[in-house]
Amino acid sequence: MMRTRPLKVALLGCGVVGSEVTRIMTTHADDLAARIGAPVELAGIAVRRPDKVREGVPAELITTDATALVKRGDIDVVIEVIGGIEPARTLITTAFEHGASVVSANKALVAADGAALHAAAEAKGADLYYEAAVAGAIPLVRPLRESLAGDKVNRVLGIVNGTTNFILDKMDSTGAGYSEALDEATALGYAEADPTADVEGFDAAAKAAILAGIAFHTRVTIDDVHREGLTEVTAADIASAKRMGCTVKLLAICERAADGASVTARVHPAMIPLTHPLASVREAYNAVFIEADAAGQLMFYGPGAGGSPTASAVLGDLVAVCRNKLSGTTGPGESAYTRLPVSPMGAVITRYHISLDVADKPGVLAQVATIFAEHGVSIDTVRQQGKDGEASLVIVTHRAADAALSSTVAALRELDTVRGVASIMRVEGE
Repeated sequence: MMRTRPLKVALLGCGVVGSEVTRIMTTHADDLAARIGAPVELAGIAVRRPDKVREGVPAELITTDATALVKRGDIDVVIEVIGGIEPARTLITTAFEHGASVVSANKALVAADGAALHAAAEAKGADLYYEAAVAGAIPLVRPLRESLAGDKVNRVLGIVNGTTNFILDKMDSTGAGYSEALDEATALGYAEADPTADVEGFDAAAKAAILAGIAFHTRVTIDDVHREGLTEVTAADIASAKRMGCTVKLLAICERAADGASVTARVHPAMIPLTHPLASVREAYNAVFIEADAAGQLMFYGPGAGGSPTASAVLGDLVAVCRNKLSGTTGPGESAYTRLPVSPMGAVITRYHISLDVADKPGVLAQVATIFAEHGVSIDTVRQQGKDGEASLVIVTHRAADAALSSTVAALRELDTVRGVASIMRVEGE
């Protein structure tokens, strides 16, 4: 039997995502009520600019007083889509204090302060759901937190930023340089006017922290995530990847150590073989590859951003939270029982692709090989080409620790015969 008294929802933010949430709640009201077991009523929408035209958004619901809205004693669920750390954090904790559960799309806040938010929710018997914080419409948080709760996840490897994937895809398919591909992404609306959060890896790092924390049942914040952007990736790097039968992707990689005693989380450009499922992810799409003991290899694919996909994830969480409200229960909270340390990047073991500019004369390759050997880095393949007294060496290593590779490169820079290190890129997915 359906309850007739509606569950009341407060919406914080009414931009691209918030407007779409409002539209779906309005046009699909009957379906949502049937799925939840009670009607849901949008009771207020907090915005910064009340005079902005918002098509399809009831003007009578608009308010600039977000604090007063979340303090209302009749609000059952608060949806937060304003982003950033403050005032979002204060508004969310205030909502908990006044009896509301929270659905958030705020990756930056969850990655920075998720433990405290979970504790605040638990203290008040409230829910904190944030499927929309990672990869838009792609269900990742709930499968990791619930469907794979009985399994042991060992690795999460994914493309979690559509802007950077679009840029790298264009560089790969057209031969364009980074700046040209970024300009196209901006013109098509895939990149913001200030693309720093995307191209420098901050967005992906926040998502990696969230995924690692859930996958490994330990606390991982954005400060624990090693981060490199793609601004240094060149057309020459893309061409080198093609010669190896690879492509370049900006990857979020979360791994459990082989001995199970620690985890790592990192974001950086990497070459992956064309045979890997992630290599075929094109345009602004996202995909995440999960490796678990019992389940084996799983891949999740779809649109990772945008108003409609993100709103889909928000509404999915809203249905779950409302169902919990009706049954007087809460969903899964934070699971951090393993308390595993996060190892530094220097401990990460992977393969490397290094391009060196060297003098074109006898003995240079032997010098370079000696440096690699002295630092415990084994060479897999070498390609050498030279002209007019200058040459390039392209070296692919076997698996080695990042710290060992760093010391190797530092020693190479001291050789008179090495003119410069043109590029260094990790090789993943093998």
